[in-house]
Amino acid sequence: MNPVATASRIEAASKVECRICWYVYDPATGDAVEQISPGTPFADLPDHWRCPQCDAAREMFLPVADE
Repeated sequence: MNPVATASRIEAASKVECRICWYVYDPATGDAVEQISPGTPFADLPDHWRCPQCDAAREMFLPVADE
């Protein structure tokens, strides 16, 4: 599965969850560890970005179902 193609299908405001450690990336808050500004969609994260908790690659993330 192509992670870039998958990321581009995720809506800009969608939260995504790591399948390894369950860390949730929320575009509204960004990622302070990697200095990702709030409002940055998952699809716009830099290619080197990885899970800040377990170092999993981007393709290990899945969209979180809307509550």
